[in-house]
Amino acid sequence: MVRQSVLEYFRPDSRPAPEIAVVWRRGYRIVRWSYGDVFRAAAYFAEHLRRCGVVPGDRVLLWGENSGEWVAAFLGCLFCGAVAVPLDVVSDAAFAGRVAQQANPRAAIIGRNLSHVCPGVPLISLESSEIANSSAPPDFSFARPKRDDALEIVFTSGTTAEPRGVVLTHGNVLANLEPIEKEIGRFRRYERIFHPLRFLDLLPLSHVFGQLLGIFIPQILGATTVFVDTLNPAEVARTIHDERITVLIAVPRLVESLKEQIERDMAAAGRREEFQRSLQETQGERFWKRWWRFRGIHRRLGWKFWAIISGGAALPSEAESFWTKLGYAVIQGYGLTETTSLVTVNHPFRIGRGSIGKSLAGTDVKLAEDGEILVRGSNVAAGYWKEAGLVPAVDEQGWFHTGDLGERDASGNLYFKGRSKSVIVTPEGLNVYPGDLEAELRKEHAVRDCVVIGLARDGNAEPCAALLLRDSSSNADYAAMRAIESANARLAPFQQIRRWMVWPAPDFPRTPTQKPLLAPIREAAEKRFGQTSAEAASAAADSHPLGDLLARINGGGLAAVIDRDAPLHLSSIERVELLSALEDRYQLDLSETEFADAQTIGAVEDLLKHPESSMTVYHYQRWAQSWPVRIFRAAVFNLLARPAMLLLGWPRIRGRENLRDVNGPAIVVSNHTAFLDAAYVMEGLPERFRRKLAVTMDGELLESMRNPPPGTKFVKALADRVSYWLVVSVYNVFPLPMHAGFRRSFAFAGDLIDRGWSVLIFPEGRITRDGRLSPFRAGIGLLATQLHVPVIPMHLRGLFELRAAGKKWARPGQVQVSIGASVRFGESDDPQEVARELERRVAALES
Repeated sequence: MVRQSVLEYFRPDSRPAPEIAVVWRRGYRIVRWSYGDVFRAAAYFAEHLRRCGVVPGDRVLLWGENSGEWVAAFLGCLFCGAVAVPLDVVSDAAFAGRVAQQANPRAAIIGRNLSHVCPGVPLISLESSEIANSSAPPDFSFARPKRDDALEIVFTSGTTAEPRGVVLTHGNVLANLEPIEKEIGRFRRYERIFHPLRFLDLLPLSHVFGQLLGIFIPQILGATTVFVDTLNPAEVARTIHDERITVLIAVPRLVESLKEQIERDMAAAGRREEFQRSLQETQGERFWKRWWRFRGIHRRLGWKFWAIISGGAALPSEAESFWTKLGYAVIQGYGLTETTSLVTVNHPFRIGRGSIGKSLAGTDVKLAEDGEILVRGSNVAAGYWKEAGLVPAVDEQGWFHTGDLGERDASGNLYFKGRSKSVIVTPEGLNVYPGDLEAELRKEHAVRDCVVIGLARDGNAEPCAALLLRDSSSNADYAAMRAIESANARLAPFQQIRRWMVWPAPDFPRTPTQKPLLAPIREAAEKRFGQTSAEAASAAADSHPLGDLLARINGGGLAAVIDRDAPLHLSSIERVELLSALEDRYQLDLSETEFADAQTIGAVEDLLKHPESSMTVYHYQRWAQSWPVRIFRAAVFNLLARPAMLLLGWPRIRGRENLRDVNGPAIVVSNHTAFLDAAYVMEGLPERFRRKLAVTMDGELLESMRNPPPGTKFVKALADRVSYWLVVSVYNVFPLPMHAGFRRSFAFAGDLIDRGWSVLIFPEGRITRDGRLSPFRAGIGLLATQLHVPVIPMHLRGLFELRAAGKKWARPGQVQVSIGASVRFGESDDPQEVARELERRVAALES
C-alpha cells in the first residue's frame, strides 16, 4: 500500500485505544495517556485551530516541553492540514520571535512560562485543563494532504551559523518510515514476546530525530514513549528501571554521562579496579556471557532494557565499546534535518562496530572526491523556507551536500569523520581532521570532553584544543598538559596539538541536541591566544554559563558579574530549581547535602567539579503499601492504636462533613504537637482516606534509625532498627529530609499520589516546643502546586497541653481534631504564598 501522508498512521482505528501511548512527568506526578487519549487530545487541538481560522497550509508555531500534549498538538496540526513550526523549549524569546517573524504563523500553541512571541496571533495553551476531558466532535473530519504537501518547517540550530527553516513534506517523512516499517515487519513475531516496547526519548520533539523515534516509529510498533524533564544520569537510570524501558534514545553526550555515572557508582562502592578488569576480560566473549557477568548493572537498569539508539552526532568508540561489553545493543544512525533525520542506520541485529550504518532503502549515498557525504532521495527536504518561495537544498543533479566527511568499508558501512568545514589545513598543506584529534584526547582519563578547532596562522591554520577535565582543581593545567602530551604521542607529526586551553566553565555552550557551539569556543580561543591572560579571564567570566542560570532563576540579580565570593541569595525553592538546572545542563548527580551548604558561587562551582562527592541515601519503601502490610497496619490500628486513644483521650472530631465531596488522593497538612499526631489524624479522617495514607517523617531521624551511626552500642542499634521497621509498617512513613535530599522525597510523594495514596505532611518540620504554630516550610507550597490534588488542612489540639501538664490521660473530647475545607492550587501559584495560605487555614481551625 502506498501511503499519501503520515496522517494514515494515526487513524483512530490504527491502534487499540486502551494501549498506553505516552508517559511523561507533570510536576511530581506521572501522566499516562492511551492511544485513544492522544487521538482525542489531537482532535481537540485540530478543532481549536480550525476555530482560530487555520486552514490547510497555514503555519502553526509549536513551542513547549516534551509531553503527551506536545504529541497531541503536533498531530492536531496534521489533522487539520496545518504546517507545524516546532521550537526547542530552550530557545530564547528573541530567537523564537525571529522564527515567528519568518514563518508568519496563523496560530501559536505555547507551553506555560514561555513568552507569546506572535502578537496579534491566536494563542492556544499547550497544557490546558480542557484537554483531558475533550472528545472529537461527531462531525470531525481529517485533512487529506498529499506526499508533496508540507508537514513542518524545522528551524535548525546549527553549531556555527544562523538557523534557517527546513521545509519537510509528508513524502520526506514517509521515505524514512516506509523502509523501517518494512524491516520491522520481518521481525514482528519476535516483538510480540516483548510487547509493548517502551522507548525513553530524551531528544527534543522539536527535532526530526526525536519525532521519528518518539512519535512515528512507536505508532508503527504500538509502543509506549516515555519523556522525562531531566537529563540527570541518575534520574535517567531510575526511569529506565521504574518504567521498564526497552530502548533508550539519546544524544552521544548523555550516553557518555550514563557511562560515567556507572563508573562513579563503582568507584564509590570500592569496585573500580574490579570493574575495569571485568571489562577487559570480556574480549571475545559471547553476548550471554557478558550479560551474565554484568547482571548487577542489568538488574539496576531493569531486565527489559536492552538497546541504546544514539543520534545527533558520532558516538565516541570508547562509549560504544563500554555499553557493548556490558551486553547492550548500541545502534547508531546518521542524518540531518535536511534529510529528515535518517540517511544511514545500524541494523539492531547486524551492527557494524564504530560505524553509523548503511543507507536506508531508497536513499543514495556517495562520497565526493574530498570525502564529503552526498545524499539523494525522497527523504531530502523540499528546500529552505522563504516567504517568496522555497530555496532548493540540492544541487543540479539532486545531491544534498551534507558538509560532513565519511569513509566506507567493503561491507558498505559508513564511518563519520567530521565536518568538512572544520578541516584544518596546516602551513605544510596537510589536512587535519578535528574528529581524529578529539578521539585521541578522549582516550585520556583526565579529559571529560574536548573540542578541537583551527586557529588561523599565516593564511592556514593549526589545531587548538579546548578541554573539559574530570578534575578541575588547582593542578588542572598540569593534568591538561599531560593529556595533550599523551595524545600527541599517538598522533602523526603534522597532527600535533601545540595550543590548548582548559575551558573556564563547567561545560561548553551547547545546542539543544548537546553539540558544542563552535563559534563561542573559537572566539574564546582567539581571545585566549591573542590577549593577555587577564583579558582572557575577564572574557571567559562574562560568558560564564552559571550566570545565565542564576539570572533566569532569581530574575537577573547575579547575571552581570560572576564572582566566586558572591553570595547566592536564593530561597529554598530557588535552590531546588538551581540544583535541577545544574544537573540537567551538566548531566551530573550532585550531592544535595553539600549543595544545601553551598552559600557562594564558588562553592557551587566546586561541587560541579567534584560530582562524585558522597551524599546521604534515603530509602523509600514501596513494600509498605503492599496488601499484606496494609492488612497488618489495619489490624494494629484497630486492635492497638484505637484502644490506646480511648485510654489516652478519645478525640472529638470536627469538620468531617467538609470531606463529603472529596474523593481520591489528597495532601493532608496538620500542625505537629506530639509523636501520636499521625494516629489522631488517621482517626479523624474517613475510612476511604485512612486505609491509603502515607506519612512523612524527619528523613535524617528515620535514616539514622535504619542505619545507626558507627559507634552505636549493639542493643541501641538493634532497638533503632526494630523501631524503623515497626514505624514504617504501622504508619507507612517515608522520609522527608529537613536539610537536603527532599527532591527525591517529593518525587516519591508524587508516585504515591499516582497510585491512589494520600500523603500526610507536618509542614512545620518539627514537634512544637511551646504549643504555637511554627511557620510552614516552603516545600509544602511546592508540593501543593505540583501534585494537582486537593489539600486538606487539619488541626490538633489537646495533646501538647496534656504533655506540657505532665498528664498521661485526658477526658473524652479534651483532644480535638478539626478538619477544614479542602483547597486546590495551580502550578502558576507562588509556592511561598501557598505555604503561608495553608498556614493561615490550619491556624484558623484552632478556635
